[in-house]
Amino acid sequence: MNRLESFLITYETTIGFYSNSYILFYLFLAILSWIAIKRYYNSKYFLLKEVLVKSNHSLGVSIVAPAFNESTTIVYNVKSLLFQEYPKFEVVIVNDGSTDNTLELLIKEFSLQKVDFFYQEKIPTQLVRGHYKSTNPIYSKLLVVDKINGKSKADASNAGINSAKYGLFICTDVDCILRKDTISMLVKPFIENTEKVIATGAAIRISNSCEFKDGMLYKSHYPDNFFARFQELEYIRSFLFGRMAWSKINGLLLVSGGLGMFDKQTVIDAGGYWHKSLGEDMELITRMRKFMHDKKEKFLIIYIPESLCWTEVPSSMTIFLRQRVRWGRGLIQTLYLHKNIVFNPKYGKTGFIIFPYFIFYEFAVPILEVLGLIVLGIDIIFFEVNYDFLFFTSLSVYFFYISITLISVFLDQLIYKHYTGIKEVLILIAMVFIEPFVFHPINVFASLKGYWHFFRQKEQSWGVQTRQGFNASNQQL
Repeated sequence: MNRLESFLITYETTIGFYSNSYILFYLFLAILSWIAIKRYYNSKYFLLKEVLVKSNHSLGVSIVAPAFNESTTIVYNVKSLLFQEYPKFEVVIVNDGSTDNTLELLIKEFSLQKVDFFYQEKIPTQLVRGHYKSTNPIYSKLLVVDKINGKSKADASNAGINSAKYGLFICTDVDCILRKDTISMLVKPFIENTEKVIATGAAIRISNSCEFKDGMLYKSHYPDNFFARFQELEYIRSFLFGRMAWSKINGLLLVSGGLGMFDKQTVIDAGGYWHKSLGEDMELITRMRKFMHDKKEKFLIIYIPESLCWTEVPSSMTIFLRQRVRWGRGLIQTLYLHKNIVFNPKYGKTGFIIFPYFIFYEFAVPILEVLGLIVLGIDIIFFEVNYDFLFFTSLSVYFFYISITLISVFLDQLIYKHYTGIKEVLILIAMVFIEPFVFHPINVFASLKGYWHFFRQKEQSWGVQTRQGFNASNQQL
């Protein structure tokens, strides 16, 4: 037996063990997810959201939404954010140095005037040029912050946090459509739990092809765009399946930048969003967890299985790859920056379970998949291959992959019934079977490209996503 053959046998044995552990871990997550969802719906009516809406003692919440060159949809989206059914909230729009007429449209539509504002820069940001309030009482909950562009959502979000007056804030994107009870649903865990809750999150859905009226979802449709269709599957699987499982063991390392509620003081103490991060949502949660561990204070990060937010996702290969390359680089950037967490007793389950999982599975999988294809090619060329074994092994992995997705789709339809017709559900199910061959390889390529950019120290900005916006017939505000 030569060295190459010995290496290949060792590699294949290691990969076999790794694959089995990966499958077992996912089965464990599936069980946790089911338990968490069942527990949530059993206790959902412990504190009715109607009580929060009518209470005079509700916790104040600020909605922080950065905006850069959003003139196409800015007016519609701001009005949508103002439609929240909650007694004590404000909407903080941060104009991050837009080069179009975003600010001018806001000033005109909402009768804004520049005001004297006591601004404390608790988190350093680019220069804030001014604050604007409306002279129209209807828009008294609106605050617009104008600042110099910081070249990142993080810098704009930090300026919004500095300007927010309430102790809790929701970080979202200005193009997101929030369900009218989003605040009351996200604030409930902060009230119901005796341990300190530092963040809550909820499911995000794709707005592409959906119909909206009066700033709210009117009809939910399965996207008709090729890339958006696969992303819908991905969102269902990751939000309903993965994050509910991690929430069950208080192991969330990511609260989506599109929708998350945070304890403002904890965020400030942890240093706010890091403006150099390309995965600032994951990096902030990591720092918040470290901060609470350092204080030796118990804390909770809670995820709820409710679809509270709709957002537009990339609908072209160029924009999709740009986004996923950024995500890949953001992942390795965060893992490397906080590498001292790994197996450090000081950080409890964050160091011994959560971070190792993200390193050995989330980060390593794309690399190992490519290496596996290379090894398979060498085997086929130079050695005898048991094609029956290869076929049945591949088939088993394939069916496991689609089973996880099908379970997620089934739960989603059972609980929410988002889609209006059986045809859309059948198309969704059909996409499950082709996703591993079409969408997954693109994701792997983007992740590896992101890793490569990180090691090369190649600069990458957030870039600009072209918005299609909402159909004019649906913008009935």
